[in-house]
Amino acid sequence: MIHIREIDHIVLRVTDLEQMLRFYCDALGCTVDRRLDNIGLVQLRAGSAMLDLVPVDGKLGSVGGAAPGKEGRNLDHFCFRVEPFDEATIRAHLVAHGVAAGELESRNGAEGEGPSIYVTDPEGNVVELKGPPYD
Repeated sequence: MIHIREIDHIVLRVTDLEQMLRFYCDALGCTVDRRLDNIGLVQLRAGSAMLDLVPVDGKLGSVGGAAPGKEGRNLDHFCFRVEPFDEATIRAHLVAHGVAAGELESRNGAEGEGPSIYVTDPEGNVVELKGPPYD
């Protein structure tokens, strides 16, 4: 039997790497873990998980087909568990980086029902920022 513990990594094919790096590193706090420009891969640390950004015009990205766009998504959204989850602090930080955030909603996740906010990255990918389950 296979027991999945957590997300290991997500790969996004991107058209504007620098804009995506600003969003994920500056606005969401990820850090560059490894960069392999010769093949077109930037791996970001997102807590215990990795987020790989692959430019569509690079060696890896060019084998993946058409660039992502409004009519060509293969991902609805992905979720980062955020701790501590302080809505006011999160919103202030996002505003400081020019990122609009959706309404605070109660959504179910791996740990149960809890607070969550959706944001959208510069290329239209929806990212859920999820807090702890309610007691």
